[in-house]
Amino acid sequence: MSDPIASPKEKRAPEFSSWGRYPVYHANIIPLQWQKDFPPPVPPHNGMLPVGLGRSYGDVCLLKDGNLITTRALDRLLAFDPQTGILRCEAGVSLAEILDFAVPHGWFLPVTPGTKYVTVGGAIANDIHGKNHHLAGTFGNHVSRFELVRSDGTRILCSPTEHSEWYCATIGGMGLTGLITWAEFQLKPIASRLIKYEGIKFHGIDEFLQLTRESQRIEYTVAWIDCVSTGRNFARGIFMQGDHSSEPGPLNISRKPKLRMPIDLPGFALSRPSVMAFNTLYYNKQLSKQVRTMVDYEPFFYPLDAVMDWNRGYGKRGLLQFQCALPWGHAHEATIAILKTITASGLASFLAVLKAFGDVPSRGMMSFPQPGITLALDFPIKPDRSFPLLDRLAQMTLEFGGRMYPAKDARMTAAQFQDFYPQWRDFARYRDPNITSSFWERVTQRPTA
Repeated sequence: MSDPIASPKEKRAPEFSSWGRYPVYHANIIPLQWQKDFPPPVPPHNGMLPVGLGRSYGDVCLLKDGNLITTRALDRLLAFDPQTGILRCEAGVSLAEILDFAVPHGWFLPVTPGTKYVTVGGAIANDIHGKNHHLAGTFGNHVSRFELVRSDGTRILCSPTEHSEWYCATIGGMGLTGLITWAEFQLKPIASRLIKYEGIKFHGIDEFLQLTRESQRIEYTVAWIDCVSTGRNFARGIFMQGDHSSEPGPLNISRKPKLRMPIDLPGFALSRPSVMAFNTLYYNKQLSKQVRTMVDYEPFFYPLDAVMDWNRGYGKRGLLQFQCALPWGHAHEATIAILKTITASGLASFLAVLKAFGDVPSRGMMSFPQPGITLALDFPIKPDRSFPLLDRLAQMTLEFGGRMYPAKDARMTAAQFQDFYPQWRDFARYRDPNITSSFWERVTQRPTA
């Protein structure tokens, strides 16, 4: 293992941002490269943070004026058992690369988020979840072991039975416990790329909750919801569910995306009128209330990955994402209250996703999911309007007994974070003293009155 290779720079470090393109900080970018028998990295000045593909939305993958240790060079598949589906790979391997390898062999990811362009290390650090949380839990539930390297050179082999406290702290630990070098996890068998898909139109949260109750045995469920329309169209949406096809079918590698967002769109492109028009078209493109068909897994799991750099559609200022988890006891009233607050604000979310979290317990100490409803929304940044709205939504989440997702956040206060995650002080005992992030610095400050 080698120390990071970086050339001294006289000028200020380059700017770096997350997928939301806000905030933008200067940081020293250090590509990590391994060479056999080399000593581990020496902690550099101003702290450091391991970073994968930077697909988090806020500042959990940022370190202002610090050192970002990029892990994409850790890109080797190390071992695979075709009988059991257990894969071992380095932490910089992306989910896209795993799919390119695994699907032709008849295997699939156990859990996947809405993009395949995240690294395995990032998937563990943020304990990602997907459309099958109600049955499969989070990604960390399928990780059998991994190696963690601390900044002092200590190597820790982590599993549910070996150094289990480090295992639990690192899953969902936001990259703060050390550097994950490799991980081993369980894939799931598939017979085809195809998904047996069903789309069902609904009006209102009551119908959504009823569909959720009726679909507990369907592996993948999620809903698109219109958070702009009011009156009789308030909280209308399309409930989407599916299972892997059991019939033998194509298992070829996915084509690389050909479309790319070439420019930053102007602010009016995602204005309330344009989003309202889009929502009407999207809702009505499904002519009947219920449709059943076979679809490829790419558009089912990763519709946005079809357009590279799609985040540029939100303009130069970037976007804020709000994602909360609301407990079942307040799911109905809280979701309605949040949606009404959004419609009253005059802002519009182009991407609004609603789904259920199941009761499969997460293995991570700081994992985000909890039983109930999760709502995820994207807003273009308009400082005088979007910041106050996000601040209000975070406070409403707290009042309803929910929590927010650090990987999607750029706004929650230290007081809110510490109420969402009261275990944070216990977790802090496992943080590597030389590893930190802008998010961690922001949310562990002493709350102000």
